[in-house]
Amino acid sequence: MARKSQVFITGATGYIGGAILLRLLEHPTFPTSEITALVRKADKVPEFESIGVKTLLGSYSDLELLENQAAQSDVVFACADADNVQACEAILKGLKKRHQATGTVPILIHTSGTGVLVDNAEGMYAYDTIWDDMNPDQLETLPDTQLHRNVDLMVIAADNEGYARTHIVLPSTIYGFATGKLVDLGIQNPRSIQIPKLVEVSIVRKRGGMVGEGLNRWPNVHIDDIADLYIVLYDATLEGKAGHGREGLYFGENGEHVLKDISVKIAEALNDLGVSDSREPTSFDQQDYSRPENRFIRYLGTNSRCKANRARALGWKPRFTTDDMLKSVKDEG
Repeated sequence: MARKSQVFITGATGYIGGAILLRLLEHPTFPTSEITALVRKADKVPEFESIGVKTLLGSYSDLELLENQAAQSDVVFACADADNVQACEAILKGLKKRHQATGTVPILIHTSGTGVLVDNAEGMYAYDTIWDDMNPDQLETLPDTQLHRNVDLMVIAADNEGYARTHIVLPSTIYGFATGKLVDLGIQNPRSIQIPKLVEVSIVRKRGGMVGEGLNRWPNVHIDDIADLYIVLYDATLEGKAGHGREGLYFGENGEHVLKDISVKIAEALNDLGVSDSREPTSFDQQDYSRPENRFIRYLGTNSRCKANRARALGWKPRFTTDDMLKSVKDEG
């Protein structure tokens, strides 16, 4: 009997990781693969086993566990904490051991984010630069101090050393509710972070809100489209057709929005519900920023602008647009 391909996925209970796992279960390679998911809570194990997925009980703090599992893996989908240096080191160490023991070159598909492109606009302007994932020379001008960049550089370095073929997916603002059997089984978180957070803060202040004047721009992508991107990339890696290393960064976007446009949609929805007496958003104030649960919201005033040319060149065809995203805002409350 032929040896099954060993696939290891982290973050499988999360919004992105769960959507990828759902597609791996339906993938033509599933019968010839053995998928192992890193799972933090023992009560989730039976649900994973019921869908034919092995589990490894632990977290990104269990570095030896990560290293050992990566050392047994042909493919790793890293979909948990994009900024965890030690966890990334452990996975890379394991992949290096895999290469040394077998002579094969394992595949790593690492999840980062277009947060690597952000500035400090605080909602007051949009910058002009459009980052192009087909232009590695441009991407290499990103400062090492940018969000996510330190881990991304470790992943690229592993490819340069030749012991792994590495690919980095950089989702933008993801929206939409994840659906499918992982959600139905209670395995997967079905919701995103950015837009729901903006809604949550606006409900508390009883008026739509934005950072500064809300003039900053971000790309967006639907959860189903970004999950499909991972599978298009996976197929291309198995065929040896996917750019990797410094030519292996894949933005996930299908249009962009101005922050204020989302805030207006929230303001209108709150007004329709009788929560707010205004259909226009206002700038967050110091009282909004000072709430401990709102530490994240200044980040929503940054710019991040890019084009997902590399994924499209592989055949990725996202279906949902910025108009779909804006229509979905009212459902995020």
